[in-house]
Amino acid sequence: MKAHSRKTAIVTGASSGIGKATAEALARAGYTVFGTSRRTLQNGPKQVTMLTCDVTDEGSVKKLISNVLAQTGRIDLLVNNAGLGLLGGAEESSVDQVRTLFDVNLFGVMRVTNAVLPSMRQNGGGRIINISSVLGFLPAPYGAHYAATKHALEGYSESLDHETRAFNVRVSVIEPGFTRSAFDQSALRPDSPLKEYDEARAGNDAVIKHAMTIADPPEVVADTVVVAATASRPKHRYPAGKVAKQISVLRRFVPAGMFDKSLRKQFRLPV
Repeated sequence: MKAHSRKTAIVTGASSGIGKATAEALARAGYTVFGTSRRTLQNGPKQVTMLTCDVTDEGSVKKLISNVLAQTGRIDLLVNNAGLGLLGGAEESSVDQVRTLFDVNLFGVMRVTNAVLPSMRQNGGGRIINISSVLGFLPAPYGAHYAATKHALEGYSESLDHETRAFNVRVSVIEPGFTRSAFDQSALRPDSPLKEYDEARAGNDAVIKHAMTIADPPEVVADTVVVAATASRPKHRYPAGKVAKQISVLRRFVPAGMFDKSLRKQFRLPV
């Protein structure tokens, strides 16, 4: 391993959107940044070394970590951003399709985290930041399986933080709201669609399409990651963006019935 004076960060899923913005923000903040993508990129984030990695492949993950450690000798920060969406009714997806979603959004995080933790313990500390969503605390219609992965991710992250504090390793989650990206376009669609949900699903798609026109830029999330990464006393949860912060407060303090009615109205469902 080579000696390295600057802090080293890994950002998974750094080819575009939140991952790309985060990798560039960390580079500006002084980190040596390695970003990952499933396929080789010609034009990646600025001042970022891009490496190929499939978070669903144990061998690919181990190769990534070995490569970074060989170049820098240390990993100070891991940002688990690689993720996959799924938009549709809960009844419309097979278990196999949902398993694919969990393999990226939850088990992928676990694979990379498990591969990084030994070096963090050896170096006396580190930070792990997992990109969640407002759906990590707020289930929404036609996003049941995606919300399930993010709820699981938040539970995993909080438990992990309790376990790793003894090694000076802290774990935080970032909870963005709608963020300008290709998320809605690249999200999976149900593999077993039912005509009974066509109208409501179309209404949900329209809501998301409109929300994306006024969504936060990915830099809002990236800046929140930098805050979490550099905080002397990191919080467990960081809502990212004005709307996400508002929803987080409302979810805690608005009566459940009133909140439920408002949510259904927003998604054009009968109240």
